[in-house]
Amino acid sequence: MNNINILWVDDEIDLLKPHILFLEKKNYNVTTCKSGTEAIEALESSTFDIVFLDENMPGLTGLETLNEIKAINNALPVVMITKSEEEYIMEEAIGNKIADYLIKPVNPNQILLSLKKNLDHSRLVSEKTTSNYQQEFRKIAMDLTMVNSYEEWANLYQKLIYWELQLEDIEDIGMFEILESQKNEANIQFGKFIDKNYPNWFDGNVDSPVMSHTLFREKIVPEISKEQPTLLIVVDNLRYDQWKAFEPVLNNYYKKEQESPYYSILPSATQYARNAIFSGLMPADMEKLHPDLWKNDTDEGGKNLHENDFLKAQLKRLGLTNIKHEYHKITSLKSGKKLADNFKSQKDNDLTVVVYNFVDMLSHSKTEMDVVKELAANDKAYRSLTLSWFKNSPLLEIIQQAQQLGFKLIITTDHGTINVKNPSKVIGDKDTSLNLRYKTGRSLTYEDKDVLVAKNPKTIHLPSITMSSSFIFAKSDLFFAYPNNYNHYVSYYRNTYQHGGVSLEEMIIPFITMSPK
Repeated sequence: MNNINILWVDDEIDLLKPHILFLEKKNYNVTTCKSGTEAIEALESSTFDIVFLDENMPGLTGLETLNEIKAINNALPVVMITKSEEEYIMEEAIGNKIADYLIKPVNPNQILLSLKKNLDHSRLVSEKTTSNYQQEFRKIAMDLTMVNSYEEWANLYQKLIYWELQLEDIEDIGMFEILESQKNEANIQFGKFIDKNYPNWFDGNVDSPVMSHTLFREKIVPEISKEQPTLLIVVDNLRYDQWKAFEPVLNNYYKKEQESPYYSILPSATQYARNAIFSGLMPADMEKLHPDLWKNDTDEGGKNLHENDFLKAQLKRLGLTNIKHEYHKITSLKSGKKLADNFKSQKDNDLTVVVYNFVDMLSHSKTEMDVVKELAANDKAYRSLTLSWFKNSPLLEIIQQAQQLGFKLIITTDHGTINVKNPSKVIGDKDTSLNLRYKTGRSLTYEDKDVLVAKNPKTIHLPSITMSSSFIFAKSDLFFAYPNNYNHYVSYYRNTYQHGGVSLEEMIIPFITMSPK
């Protein structure tokens, strides 16, 4: 690092001699000033690449000096250093586009990190985002210790996604690692919250979130009318961050009326959660009321072949037999194109339902195909791949046509998915289900700390395959692995996208209503 000129302004600059020597050994040129007035004179006579500015100085304060600096050179990065954590000082400094915000006492490595962060090629993009996230980091950390309701968890998760999307274009590995650690901590706490509260959500006397089995009745039915056709799109396996990635594309055709996250039931897996949406029932009730339509994990055959039958039964139960509806499941490019080509035929329906399976296919192909593993190596790449698909998909063509025909649009999903990183050993008999994020069967042996367990599935309205069957759900980013052939199994499934367990990514999912522009 050559010819980088630093101006360091602090009325106690003599106490910072070790920091200055440290920087000079790293080949930075450091000029020091003891007041804001001196700093302004130095800036008028010399050129600097960055300023370290003490906030609390006699004479011109740090904030006043900051205003003067910006008047001389608005693009010059200024790092505010302060003893105070008062919110108004942070807000004012950030409003003046400071490059960074450090709390005393600072150590030399913090200064060095700030220099590297602010003097690289993406400085102009990163300065506002990083300083805002640094400010927000403390608030999120505090929220994590206090969050105690399903609404607060949904808000916190949306906040984490917001910052993930803000930070994804900034080449700041340190910042991203901090965010990742916050997400991991959030998932640990969320697992405890679900463990404690989930069974109570089925008690009619307890405040509970909208969930898979109540979504249609509570959220979709109020949107259906005879005056305007409604298009309901259920994109399988769609995480909240993936929705946020392609939302801007949709904004060209539709304006958002409502966005409200809801909770997937457990297991957060297609055969349970999506059947629950269309039936309006929990799995135990589906098995009881529709034994001809419901299949358990160990039964042969497809588990989601009767969604339209479930939907018809729910419409009848809700007294909505006058609703004219059609149901379409898209599992290939060919079937998507066919619906897009013939979408005008849907205009006389009150409700057109489209289940779109692309994201589910993508997550499974990531497990099985090396090329997709390369393309979706992490969450950022996974979002990017989803966006690229959406922009070029028949689904977008269908939505464009729906807008032209005046359809109201509802977009939602059945559950999300999580990138699994760490194995958790489990032992079961030959009849144990195969899913990597949940297991059901008899005599399951598992690591207690890694799972949410339902020894009696009826307490969470799940069917019991045998009298002694239980369910276990993996928490955080864990996946279940059997001891035999363990190493091969772990290396094959690590860093793949799975669902069925307990995590923010799988359980807190988007529900959006939009009206045509």
